[in-house]
Amino acid sequence: MKIISHPLRLKETLRDAQGSVGFVPTMGALHEGHLELIKNARKENDIVVVSIFVNPTQFLEGEDLDKYPRRDEADKKICELAGVDILFFPTAQDIYSEDEVKLQAPNVRGYILEGFTRPGHFSGVLTVVMKLLNIVSPTRAYFGKKDAQQLHLIMLMVKQYFMSVEIVPIDTVRDSDGLAQSSRNVYLSAEQRAEALKIPTSLYHGAKLISQGVTDVERIRKEILEILSGLEVGYVAILSREFEPIDTVQIGNSIILVEAIVGETRLLDNIWL
Repeated sequence: MKIISHPLRLKETLRDAQGSVGFVPTMGALHEGHLELIKNARKENDIVVVSIFVNPTQFLEGEDLDKYPRRDEADKKICELAGVDILFFPTAQDIYSEDEVKLQAPNVRGYILEGFTRPGHFSGVLTVVMKLLNIVSPTRAYFGKKDAQQLHLIMLMVKQYFMSVEIVPIDTVRDSDGLAQSSRNVYLSAEQRAEALKIPTSLYHGAKLISQGVTDVERIRKEILEILSGLEVGYVAILSREFEPIDTVQIGNSIILVEAIVGETRLLDNIWL
């Protein structure tokens, strides 16, 4: 496995690459969810590139940029064992300059849900993803469905900017207790983790209601909120997969999204219907 930190060196390395390139962008602290992305990239491509970069522009003032979990040496070993060909490991100075061209998240879908409480977050996400895709020029790039709003906006960017890359969504990986895998789960105490299980429980309950024929969004949302009682709930939203409001659930084109804070840890989860 090659480890490369400079963008231009990576572009040069990939310029004469033969075959398809699968790309998995990450912020490190790799877990089974990331490994699922890498496995799919390995299965579907000739060359696999993984990036590890904790992107400063998507963190707002007072958020956990400085304490975001970093396990660089362990991550390198995980990538090597997973069959990654190239690990891209840049610094902020490699990616950003002082006077940056700005990429702006869409005015509506970029400023609801996550974007409402974290204005500017998705502009930072889209900027770094655009940069990384331009550096790697992959055939396919792999993103988890757990960050559903992020995934939707990246797919929208690729479509609207006529970019030559296929975005491949991968199902959320869960621990045996049902909690969605996240690098931030390490912040949870045993007691907090038990409380956090209300999140997947509420989503499964919503899906069960729908399987029983309940399609009224407000009723489903109300019952989900009852299960989440005791947590600091940021939002419970039931939307179309285009992130537009709906009154009734449409099977095959709907999604339930939850954000809740457990202790000091912000957790996201969703279920695609």
